[in-house]
Parts: sequence; structure tokens; C-alpha cells
Amino acid sequence: MAIEIERKYLLEAYPVELIQEGIIVVEKEQFIEQTYLALDGDQELRVRKITDLTSGRLEFTHTFKKGWGIAREEVEYAISEGLYDQVVKAHGAIPLTKRRVTARWDSTIIEIDDYAQISLLVLEVEFPSLEAADAFVPPAWFGQDISTDKQYSNKKVWRDLQLQAGREA
Repeated sequence: MAIEIERKYLLEAYPVELIQEGIIVVEKEQFIEQTYLALDGDQELRVRKITDLTSGRLEFTHTFKKGWGIAREEVEYAISEGLYDQVVKAHGAIPLTKRRVTARWDSTIIEIDDYAQISLLVLEVEFPSLEAADAFVPPAWFGQDISTDKQYSNKKVWRDLQLQAGREA
């Protein structure tokens, strides 16, 4: 099983000026709809519909994650649109939606997630090792490190969304 190592930061504002100045170079923009099919302790099973906002190309994925914090086990693979539609319809949940901008800042790839249903802006950086993640010194504009704060996890945000809609999560 692959290990995903990432740190997350709570952005105070979208970095428009840094993009305009060329400090951040946008590589792609996507709209993501994700639905959790099962949550159990530190394990999650989810599906995603990913729309490339430039080309309109659709991609569908199924992901299993296990663990908490900056290093988690992850298995992700592509699924068909038909399978995605079938499981989302059967589950009947409200998908968590976000606009994701993948960009290059200096030599680092960053992902900025702007959540559609709530006021939340998160920046993520993936690393090849725990040592690299621990050694990383973010600039001040990244904001507060929320890598280990469960309050900001996608599954917690999704679960809260279901409860607000009067659905079981």
C-alpha cells in the first residue's frame, strides 16, 4: 500500500497577488465532488468525480485511506462513470465539493482547495518522505499548519455537511 505524506495549511485568503506576480504558477484547475462510502475510525473509503476546468475532461476515482496525521496509507484507482454514478446514487449522500488549483511555488507543487459549501481554504503539499515533510519550512502566507487537526479533515467536513442536511453520515 502506498503512503501519502502531506502537510496542510489554513490559507487566510486566496493568493491572487502571488499568482499575478508569477510567484505561484497555476498548472491546472479542477472541480472535485467527493462522497465517502464508509468511515470507520482511521479508515475511509471514498469516490470522486474530478472535472478538469480547462478541458472539461472527467475522471472518476475510488480511494481507500488509513491513518491520521501527515502520513497515511492510500490506495487509489480509476473507476468508470457508470460505477461512480451507481454508488453515489445508492449512497444518497451530498458530495463535498471544492475547486482545486494545482500550482508550482518555487520548486514545490502545492494544491489549493477552495470548498464550495463552507468557508474553508486549504493549501496542501505532498512530500516524498517524513524527513522532507518535517524539514519543510513554509512561508508565513501558507497560514496555520492544520496537518494533524481533525477538525479540518475532508471526512469531518463531509460528515458535518451530511448532518446539516439531516442525513446520517
